[in-house]
Amino acid sequence: MQNTSPRPSFTRQLYGFAGWLILTFAAAAIGAVASAQAKTFYQQLIRPEWAPPGWLFGPVWTSLYLMMAIAAWLVWRDHGFRRAGGALTLFVVQLAANAVWTWLFFVWHQGALAFAEILLLWALIAATCIAFWRLHALAGALLLPYLAWVSFASVLTYATWQLNPGILG
Repeated sequence: MQNTSPRPSFTRQLYGFAGWLILTFAAAAIGAVASAQAKTFYQQLIRPEWAPPGWLFGPVWTSLYLMMAIAAWLVWRDHGFRRAGGALTLFVVQLAANAVWTWLFFVWHQGALAFAEILLLWALIAATCIAFWRLHALAGALLLPYLAWVSFASVLTYATWQLNPGILG
């Protein structure tokens, strides 16, 4: 979709970028609070042989959150809330779903609910990716690694839940 409105001023773009970074990393922080004891818990779980080491999750998620913030900012910068409200709302909803998964899995040890929720998260990311792509192709493309990682995480969640029925009831 071609943008016909002028872009915000440089200063407003900087504030907007900071806002999307803060919002995105606030969701990350909510998940981080839930995963404070994740290392110990993750080590106790029987994991599939192909599960990545625990240390990998931090750098991957940090990169993904940064790309997510940039994608939202690009859409907001070119279209604003008025013209991209639906896409940006989807973005915020998927952020909330992202934060909830960590609580379901690492704090409440709800394997079945975590698996169902990550499938919902995947659908929300896919919808956001499509909505963003229609407004700004690069913004949509920036969400593809996130979608790929959550695809992998969905399979990992299911496998880990199945291997740990006593812990992840």
